Amino acid sequence: QVQLVESGGGLVQAGGSLRLSCTVSGRTFSTGAMGWFRQAPGKERDFVAAIKWSGGSTYYADSVKGRFTISREYVKNTMYLQLNSLKPDDTAVYYCARTLGPPIATRLMARETYDYWGRGTQVTVSS
Repeated sequence: QVQLVESGGGLVQAGGSLRLSCTVSGRTFSTGAMGWFRQAPGKERDFVAAIKWSGGSTYYADSVKGRFTISREYVKNTMYLQLNSLKPDDTAVYYCARTLGPPIATRLMARETYDYWGRGTQVTVSS
């Protein structure tokens, strides 16, 4: 059974940094893609960033470009999200997700593209 587990969330002041991790267990992947989404209270779950597992091409939401960096450690089946210059608007539960299908760039921003999801980790940014 495939499981995704996020870690690294917490409370940080505006301007601070956090590093989120997402470890996949139950299966080893060589293709597809992984992504990060976030959901603030009362809002929909929005795309943050994605990475193709083979090749490592990355994609970002405009709101986080230049501040967040997505990466992966292929052999550890782990994905990361480095969050810098955090703002109160970044407060949300952050979810990682994995797709098994062909990593078509234009579809990586859509929630329905992903087959597996983690339970989320809370990031709270105080002003």
